[in-house]
Amino acid sequence: MPAHFLRRAAPSALYWVLLGAVSAVLLGCGSKPVVPKDPPQATPTRPEAPLQPEAPPASPVSPLESPAVAARFPEPTVTYRLPALQEASRGSFTTQAELQALMKKLVTPPAAGGAPGSEVKATVNQVSLLSLGRSQAGVPIEALLFSRLPQSKPGTGLRNGRPTVLLIGQQHGDEPASAEALLVVAQELSDGGRLQGVLERINVLVLPRANPDGTANQHPMSANGSDINRDHLLLKTPEARALAKLLRDYQPAVVVDSHEYAVQPRFVERFGAAQRFDAMLQYATPINQPEFITRAAEEWFRRPMLATLKQQGLSADWHHHISAQTDDKKLSMGGIRPDTARNVFGLRNAVSFMIETRGVGFGRLHLKRRVHTQVVMMESVLRSTSERAADLVKLRQYVDAAVQAQACQGTIVVDAELTASEYTLQMLDPATGADKSVVVNWDSALVLNEVKTQARPCGYWLAADQANAVTRLRALGVKVEQFGEAATLQVESRPAGNGNKPAAQQALDVTVGSYFVPLSQPLANLAVAALEPRAPEGYLANGVVTQAERLARVMVVPKVKRSLVP
Repeated sequence: MPAHFLRRAAPSALYWVLLGAVSAVLLGCGSKPVVPKDPPQATPTRPEAPLQPEAPPASPVSPLESPAVAARFPEPTVTYRLPALQEASRGSFTTQAELQALMKKLVTPPAAGGAPGSEVKATVNQVSLLSLGRSQAGVPIEALLFSRLPQSKPGTGLRNGRPTVLLIGQQHGDEPASAEALLVVAQELSDGGRLQGVLERINVLVLPRANPDGTANQHPMSANGSDINRDHLLLKTPEARALAKLLRDYQPAVVVDSHEYAVQPRFVERFGAAQRFDAMLQYATPINQPEFITRAAEEWFRRPMLATLKQQGLSADWHHHISAQTDDKKLSMGGIRPDTARNVFGLRNAVSFMIETRGVGFGRLHLKRRVHTQVVMMESVLRSTSERAADLVKLRQYVDAAVQAQACQGTIVVDAELTASEYTLQMLDPATGADKSVVVNWDSALVLNEVKTQARPCGYWLAADQANAVTRLRALGVKVEQFGEAATLQVESRPAGNGNKPAAQQALDVTVGSYFVPLSQPLANLAVAALEPRAPEGYLANGVVTQAERLARVMVVPKVKRSLVP
């Protein structure tokens, strides 16, 4: 069964040259080459059920689960140095003030490890506090950078052959375990922590709380009601722009976006079974994502993560959500739209994951287990990145070059749909807490039905009055050029209807000061998501580009003077 990332146009000669090169390099490292043969299987290896506790959990039982189901989720025998877990009687999570104090406490003095600007290898961890901006309510959004490279600057890791991992927490304010777990990871990356050894080969960025306003209001959305996790292409919110700055400046090779999911009575109503999994996870699955990124996510990260969770007695499966239609016994994997963090970061050629723990609506119930589950998954990602550090650098170099080489060639997918199938899901009997297998209708994101395709252009033209779109593209890190002289371009007009009818080509006279976004750049697929005229989440559909006539698909590279927009 062919995966969506295998249905591509015929690759160029350069593609095959690069393919041979990267495969040879990986084989030389003793690693299995990332060759796109068979897709990741839709049915993962099933983790065993968690060990039954000797006694019911001390925490009160939520009305969302029976005592028998709650007994399947005992608290782990671990100790975490978190304000939220220090006192059993405490009713709140780690506050913003406590979080900021903990982060500042981990920062090392500027002089530690070398002189400012030095890139000589340090022997101790260098921990810097990065200011990314402020939330809508004016709260600082801050991240920690952990590195063995003294005074690390944006891009330092890539130049020194060290991949960077970015860990993001609490984009949704009512998902507290993600921020709590990231504070644990930050502590363990510091000197004396059990994770500090990974910094010999990688850099780590930790953003514990991306949505401080929603957290203060115990609400998933930002202060103005926006879902930050759906704003990573349009960048309407300051919170999404803060994350975009981090991605643009440090170009992480691996990103983990940490969430929690809600236990819903609808599962019992429709399937006669309760949700079973401590965690749900899914890597990026957007249309046009490079196939090698998908393969690396599956083989180098997801499989080790599942194995680690199983060793810890924790259960996991693919991310899925229930249909809103009351008579529909269908579950769907996470979507393919290029607006969520997971998918937008995949189009940045990063291995990108969303992980979720069982916790929305539970308050503090099972909190230590939720935090522990997240810590286990994040530690697995960090260790996998450290083990594959050299391979990830080579893979990123290969993918960046391959994406650039695809300009003016083959096709792009403009829109696609999940594939309908069946799936056997492990659930729980709501009365006894015993395992219960349920066959469900399942929309898979691993195999896609292509709805709209288009010839891949050489780039996109934007009229001179579309500076708003240019600003957002540059915030994403997309290269934009400006015409220094008038020109006549060969462009395609926007085709009518929703099918795959070829667009008509025509000549377009453009003025000095208008813009050209070339697809001969590593972030070409991100530019396609933003600028393709028929893209559902694109700039034209969402009003960032003001009129269809102000945007065109350029089919021949213009041979006139252009300068890079700074």
